Amino acid sequence: MKKIALTLLLASAMGLSACGQSGDSSAALKALDPDNDGTIDLAEAQAGGTKKFAKLNPDNDGTLDEKELSGVLDAAALKAADPDNDGTLDTKEYAAVIEQKFKTANPDNDGTIDKKELESAAGQDLLKLIY
Repeated sequence: MKKIALTLLLASAMGLSACGQSGDSSAALKALDPDNDGTIDLAEAQAGGTKKFAKLNPDNDGTLDEKELSGVLDAAALKAADPDNDGTLDTKEYAAVIEQKFKTANPDNDGTIDKKELESAAGQDLLKLIY
């Protein structure tokens, strides 16, 4: 009986998790898609990234450090995205990360991210940067 209850609990939790992800992706797609074509192109992703950068940069110093990027990029990703090795990302470096993540999230190379692509692991990584 306990195994059945645990199985049902886990199945419910997984279902709610999937619903949450889908809802977040739907809301993000709506917010990041001003032309309402159901996809996000690189320009739209970069526009979202500009807004996200501003939110992550409360000290308005024009750079994001490891603390400000917590939950968005881990230390290894920050180091990889930091060509000048100053321990921070400026707007150009942040935009380059968005472009790289966009390409990864766009396996069909059609230049747009649709809802299905946005819900992939790569799409979720991109979302952290732009929404």
